Amino acid sequence: MSAPATPRTRVLAQARFEAGTLLRNGEQLLVAVVLPALALVGLALAHSPSLGPGRRIDVAVPGVLALAVISTAFTGQAIQTGFDRRYGVLRLLGVTPLGRGGLLVAKSVAVLAVELLQFVVIGGLGLALGWHPSWVGLLPALLVALLGTWAFVALALLLAGTVRAEGVLAIANLVWVVLLALGGVIIPRSEQPAGLSHLAAALPSSALADGLRDAFLHGRLAGIPVLVLVLWGAVATVVAAWTFRWGD
Repeated sequence: MSAPATPRTRVLAQARFEAGTLLRNGEQLLVAVVLPALALVGLALAHSPSLGPGRRIDVAVPGVLALAVISTAFTGQAIQTGFDRRYGVLRLLGVTPLGRGGLLVAKSVAVLAVELLQFVVIGGLGLALGWHPSWVGLLPALLVALLGTWAFVALALLLAGTVRAEGVLAIANLVWVVLLALGGVIIPRSEQPAGLSHLAAALPSSALADGLRDAFLHGRLAGIPVLVLVLWGAVATVVAAWTFRWGD
């Protein structure tokens, strides 16, 4: 008689399943990889919109990497979790040996695995287009990306745990579009109107993009973006834990 799987084995198996589900979903693959890659090529080859001082490709790549994190950690995770809740998958997995805690850890690991793929694809494309990052900023960029992932996964679970699946689908995609256009992700806040720039400064999208730009352009860890991401992550985690419903 074989021994039962260890908690680590169960989490990794569920993480592989979650990551595979994200990557096999054509719509989510489009949002997570194809659209960010197309956005990067468009920004690199076009002369508008203005991205501010510095080489255009060097400013564009960190913003597109931020968009990739938002696509996977928020949009993809919210939609997948919302429909898992609707069909009773969350409730069933929660009472298996994996447990609710193991399920949440597996989802987080799956998001990080997909993000790693995104960073390889987009980073490789950026290098091919002439991107010259400050390699000293790699560790600060990693920290910012992890904090951004935490904040957006927490926001995704907050949305998916309180709204019906159809509403999650609509809201998650709408938020993605709004953050892309107005959230300081692709277009730096310095190139936005003053009022919009001040609003974007408080958003996790702008904090993530600004933090990645500071890391890859200047090789430093930007304190204010880190603080904004920590605040969003902490508040969203507390509220999600309080309001999340495992079944409709």
